[in-house]
Amino acid sequence: MALENRRQQKNEKRYFDYSLVFIVLFLLAFGLIMIYSTSSYKANLDTGDSAFYLKKQMLASGLGLAAMVVVSNIPYQIWKRFAVLGYFGSILLILLIIPFGVERNGAKRWLYIGGMSLQPAEVAKLGMILALATLVCKLGTKVVDSRKGFVMMFIVPIPVCLLVWKVTSNMSSAVIIFGIAFLMLFVSTPGYKRFILLSLAGAALVGLAVLYIVNSSNSDVGGFRGARVLAWLDPEAYASGKGFQTLQALYAIGSGGIFGKGLGKSMQKLGFIPEAQNDMIFSIICEELGLLGAIAVILLFVILIWRMMIIANNARDLFGALLVVGVMGHISVQVILNIAVVTNTIPNTGVSLPFISYGGSSVMFLLVEIGIVMSVAKGIRLREY
Repeated sequence: MALENRRQQKNEKRYFDYSLVFIVLFLLAFGLIMIYSTSSYKANLDTGDSAFYLKKQMLASGLGLAAMVVVSNIPYQIWKRFAVLGYFGSILLILLIIPFGVERNGAKRWLYIGGMSLQPAEVAKLGMILALATLVCKLGTKVVDSRKGFVMMFIVPIPVCLLVWKVTSNMSSAVIIFGIAFLMLFVSTPGYKRFILLSLAGAALVGLAVLYIVNSSNSDVGGFRGARVLAWLDPEAYASGKGFQTLQALYAIGSGGIFGKGLGKSMQKLGFIPEAQNDMIFSIICEELGLLGAIAVILLFVILIWRMMIIANNARDLFGALLVVGVMGHISVQVILNIAVVTNTIPNTGVSLPFISYGGSSVMFLLVEIGIVMSVAKGIRLREY
């Protein structure tokens, strides 16, 4: 029997997803090209160095790739030990923004640690993935599927989401964190009725909120978020205010046509779209590379999600599968929200495009998450006959 087991182990080899790695590296390289193309004009005006944003993103990408390689070689089971630290540590970092946070563009969302900026919301996303994957495995799917367990699991992300929303005024990151939790719990429980009811209730609440804002006699209802809703419904009426960025993004998308103007030939990036290298970079992709370029980028993300689905389906245990599902939920929700904002499908809110938009904290933590996915993939055994 022992001899047979040795033979089986000898005939097994570790799985390595080359497609996943290639897509991530391609998206990173493409993102650096687009960041330089999008930000060179503004960077030259502001700093005198057209490659200012490119250099900072290259540094963050390099550090992230190094972290990805290290994490991919660490057995993923070890992350169970860091679940509590990840959850409460992210809460502590968010609270530290109150006395020590750095304000940019009217939002206080960053901490400076060791000369580098850190966005605690990115830490919270990873911490939520580790915490929920560990908690589901500890309780078991039967307990999670019970009414009490189901309610308890949905209570877990609420404090983090509320803190991200209220302390950092970052509702989009709060929605992403809740989306990660929703998808992980959806995968780990066999029943679908509760999730359908929750989705319908959420959609109804959002619809009622929009109707209240639209029909309210008070134009200031809902604050700046209410103004964003009104600008979403009629951007031309708010062209000089909240609808300005959205209109300029739509102009960029429309002027790109099918084939685009060509790389580096965007007009809207020349001071018309504020912070074009960040949340609105997809509009510049559409303008310079056209509809075909935009579809190619979307297809790359679809293939990336598909590769992660394969890894999750073949993971050695539930913990590994949930880790991959959490990363998959993070990337997919963020991509959908970013493209929806740029195309004015939903109200304008700050959501970066994974691996492509400018942002050091975002790209570094995304690459750490990809490292965890690769670690889970290495646990898959392929038998040779």
